[in-house]
Amino acid sequence: MEVKEITNRDTDFAKWYTDVCMKADLVDYSGVKGSMIIRPLGYAIWENMQSVMDRMFKETGHENVQMPMFIPESLLNVEKEHVAGFAPEVAWVTHGGSEKLEERMCVRPTSEVLFCEHYKKIIKTYRDLPKLYNQWCTIVRWEKTTRPFLRSREILWQEGHTMHRTSEEAMAETLRMFNVYKTFQEDYLAIPVITGKKTDKEKFAGAEVTYTIEAMMYDGYALQNGTSHYFGNHFADAFGIKFTDADNTLKVPYQTSWGASTRMIGAIIMVHGDDHGLVLPPKIAPTKVIIIPIGDVQDKLRELENNLKDNNITYKVDDSNKSPGYKFADAEVKGYPIRIELGKRDLENNNVTVVRRDTLEKQVIEYNNIIPTINELLEVIQKDMYERAKKRRDSMIYNANTYDELKDIAKNKPGFIKINWCGNEACENKIKEDTTLKSRCLIEDEEVTGNCVVCGKKAVTRLYIGKQY
Repeated sequence: MEVKEITNRDTDFAKWYTDVCMKADLVDYSGVKGSMIIRPLGYAIWENMQSVMDRMFKETGHENVQMPMFIPESLLNVEKEHVAGFAPEVAWVTHGGSEKLEERMCVRPTSEVLFCEHYKKIIKTYRDLPKLYNQWCTIVRWEKTTRPFLRSREILWQEGHTMHRTSEEAMAETLRMFNVYKTFQEDYLAIPVITGKKTDKEKFAGAEVTYTIEAMMYDGYALQNGTSHYFGNHFADAFGIKFTDADNTLKVPYQTSWGASTRMIGAIIMVHGDDHGLVLPPKIAPTKVIIIPIGDVQDKLRELENNLKDNNITYKVDDSNKSPGYKFADAEVKGYPIRIELGKRDLENNNVTVVRRDTLEKQVIEYNNIIPTINELLEVIQKDMYERAKKRRDSMIYNANTYDELKDIAKNKPGFIKINWCGNEACENKIKEDTTLKSRCLIEDEEVTGNCVVCGKKAVTRLYIGKQY
């Protein structure tokens, strides 16, 4: 397919997104309905995400484990609120070979109950706590409407599950991992995020408190890019998990879980991409530099490759028989942060042409300065991508002081709306019914004065609302 077939982003954002996923060779469709094939570039991005997050998790004391893929129905039903929240999306296994199973099993939609079953066996005294485990795996949720990376029936993700001696320790863990996600997305993905508690209506099934990472896409829609949950001891109580504390009394531990997925790749596309294709932040791009040789430049090409290797800068060489113009377009659609045009004519003057993917700006530089220039550019591009995304996001955040104003903004302006809210779920439901907007998270760093924009009663909090993927 020709690169030029990418739909204009402002004309049809949904089609543009699919075009970028396909033309950048990130994914392909398969014969398995609702599931996607993640191609090498897409998977390499995920591997980089894994590598960075895994290091961050281990730096905070977490260990990786692997839990089973299947959950017996009786085990899933131990915590009723939890199973009720997932019931519509559960995929069931009823047969093993040609024999019907005595008890059907679900393919894990999440693993809280598996971890609880295991923790009951290994937690005996306070000396066994905390337990700080993480799992990299796939989960299955039977989504009705699927889109590459955003919603799929089979999802690559990580899920952390921890147990703690006290509620204070568990809450500190919930917030610590929440901030790890925030740091990762802002520092590595160059995505500015809004963070806060979910409302009771929107929190995770079985959780006492859910904290969410909300990113705004180019079109103003929200993408929930990660969540961290404080469970109290609901699950531990249900599973009979107890430990002997230092005072020789039996107590119930406190639990957290937190997760993020390949959905973050969709966020990178929708926050940073443009009409030419994918734009990758340098810190997460598998290949930082694409080299396009023009003419007979083999000696300099080999020299440049060695210089890049020696300086740990990942690169690729497009030495196909396509025209330079085609190669430039292909490099742009795949989002390599920097393109080096290694032309014979430039080299005769000891120069090369360097192109930034984020702005498509070209500059001619001295060949001898290429490594320091690339290193500097990679830092500048990362910073500039974040600042551009933040500026756009901030330009699409609005205040609504009345319900009519809320409805007018919802109808005419994409983005997030900040409102006063009384805390009543009926008002939350009315907003969704009238505008299709849902609560994103509570705003805890703004003073609350005035009344709820929906019912007029005294407001108890501020709230972000918006449309979501």
